[in-house]
Amino acid sequence: MERFNLLTDQSPWWVLVCFLVGASYAFVLYQKKASWSLTVNRVLAIFRFVLVTIICLLLLLNPFIRQVINSEEKPTVVFAIDNSQSIANVNDSTRIKALLNNLKEITAKLGNDDVEIDVQQLDKAVTPAQMSNIPFNAPSTNLSSLLNNIRNNYENRNLAKIVLVSDGIHNQGISPNFLNYNVPILTVALGDTTPKRDIKLQSVLANKVAYLGNEFPVVAEVEHVGYPNRVVQVYLSQNGQILDRKTVNFESEQEIKQVTFYTTAKVKGMQHYVVSVDVLDGEFTNKNNSRDVYIEVIDGKEKILVVAAAPHPDIKAIRSVIENNENYSFDLHIPGLNVLKQEKYDLVIFHQIPSIYRGGNELLAQFRDVAKWFILGAQSNLNIFNQENKSLGVVGRFGRMDQVTPVFNRQFNKFSFEGDKIAKIEKLPPIQVPFADYNVSNSTEVIMTQRVGNLDTEKPLLVIDESGSVKTAVLAGEGLWQWRMEEYALGDSHEAFDDLISKLIQYLSTKEDRRRLRVYPINAEFYDFEKVVFETEVYNEIYERVYDQKINLTLTNEKGKSNRYSYTVTEGNTRYEISGLPKGIYRYSASATVQNRAEQSSGEFTVKDLQLEALNNTADHNLLRQLAQKTEGKFYLPNQLNDLEKDLLAQRKPNIIHSTEDIAEMINLKWLFFLLLGLACLEWVTRKYQGAY
Repeated sequence: MERFNLLTDQSPWWVLVCFLVGASYAFVLYQKKASWSLTVNRVLAIFRFVLVTIICLLLLLNPFIRQVINSEEKPTVVFAIDNSQSIANVNDSTRIKALLNNLKEITAKLGNDDVEIDVQQLDKAVTPAQMSNIPFNAPSTNLSSLLNNIRNNYENRNLAKIVLVSDGIHNQGISPNFLNYNVPILTVALGDTTPKRDIKLQSVLANKVAYLGNEFPVVAEVEHVGYPNRVVQVYLSQNGQILDRKTVNFESEQEIKQVTFYTTAKVKGMQHYVVSVDVLDGEFTNKNNSRDVYIEVIDGKEKILVVAAAPHPDIKAIRSVIENNENYSFDLHIPGLNVLKQEKYDLVIFHQIPSIYRGGNELLAQFRDVAKWFILGAQSNLNIFNQENKSLGVVGRFGRMDQVTPVFNRQFNKFSFEGDKIAKIEKLPPIQVPFADYNVSNSTEVIMTQRVGNLDTEKPLLVIDESGSVKTAVLAGEGLWQWRMEEYALGDSHEAFDDLISKLIQYLSTKEDRRRLRVYPINAEFYDFEKVVFETEVYNEIYERVYDQKINLTLTNEKGKSNRYSYTVTEGNTRYEISGLPKGIYRYSASATVQNRAEQSSGEFTVKDLQLEALNNTADHNLLRQLAQKTEGKFYLPNQLNDLEKDLLAQRKPNIIHSTEDIAEMINLKWLFFLLLGLACLEWVTRKYQGAY
């Protein structure tokens, strides 16, 4: 229903003025005797009167039209169906089918009563006609999310009631009773509230990452219902072989026992372990008697080597920082004192090497392709140092040293430091640096500069450079051990010093990914009901993103079976999705030809079985009663659907009338413009036809 009002923000008396102007204009123009008939003259006068009057009204009164549109919104009843696996576990398919058909009949009767129907599942919406075919296969139950989505979708709408069909079991999200609802919730309780006899693995706890050769724990919590005074065995196995077993003795009803296994990471890569417990006679289900555990075993310790011209307390200070981080391993080589290990290192710290005594200088060539950190001192050979690095040039006289304190460069942003730690560093005692001229390259970034006494200089103290194939850092002085000791003396902590050294080492030892093809899953773990999504990045020779590349992807499961896929990367879509992968460890290999060059990328990921719905099959009708009572709804059992139907039909919520108002200025109306244009043209054509000008 629509209603129109013509309004103006001026006094209505101006309308008389507009009529007077229009009449006067027409009278003056057409009062003389014309060559055409009196009727034509009067018609032309009327045209001119209407034209001038409307223009005056538009200019003087600026009238506008208010349009009010009223619409009715019918009440809506939302049927929220908990279609989780826990309901299918305790109800046969015939009973579930009959229940859904009864609900479908109720929705049909509500539709005949002019009530809108919406049907929501845990994961999506369906039409009322599809209600009888809803599959009860959702792997988890989040009732609070289901009800919250309905509440948000129907905010400020005519939502009459929510009918929640559930067993009350929720294993994700918060309890639905913790939320507030402004609409009655009618709950239909399914399932069985009687606890089922069962032995189950309530949870399995383990670190996601273990280091090669290390021993790590796997903790399992075993719960029972209905098996007091029973003894069961709990197993840890891999590839069908039992690695360890533990005996659990249940003494009281519904007791939870915790067992801990210890095993050693022997093989690098993603490893699949299975924790299982004996299946006893009379168990309700054995789906929860085993759990999968996926642990990534890595040989991931960054290997740090310190090569020193001679023993020095700086080495101990650096070693303390490195060994406090379990991700690093530390080796020390002093030429003439110990033998260099034949290892592949991620970072080499040269302490006063190159040396004036030449010991260890030959190692500079051996580690030319490894990230380096030079620490200068009294024994440093500056001439060779300047030849070996391009980041910092030091030109000075042999043996002349200076005492300087650090000044942090606030413009440095490769890695961050907290303000209080910077303040501590700048209060540390002086260290010895070569008294020399310092020259930094254009690619060098300065972390600290030198302060001599109270004078801040522009001479660099600590710099980094990543312009070449490897990263380089230079500390232009020795005496770090004094910094660490002084900080501890001031505040019983090495926090600022350790943070500076560890971040510098982390920056230098982290390798930049220079691959031109990068294919990787967006997560390391997926559930078996999720899509596995791969992200793809392709780069040209100057590392600009390129598209329209064909990618060949191969997935191989734990049994060695491979599946091949092919897709093309476009600018608008760089992802590829694979559905329906069963649980297990998958290794992937991707290949492509980028600018006539073969590129490859590989890795691995896991697909896990969630198993949440098998952990609890005891319905929680108390939760449904409380939810109905809290929202002024009602609680029903499946045999009370007739009462549900009567209540829904008898308590129909009235329609809501929505009014919308639209205001438009008449001067902007197109039809009015064409009306005025038509009047002017008609008058002009008539006058020309009658022989006037």
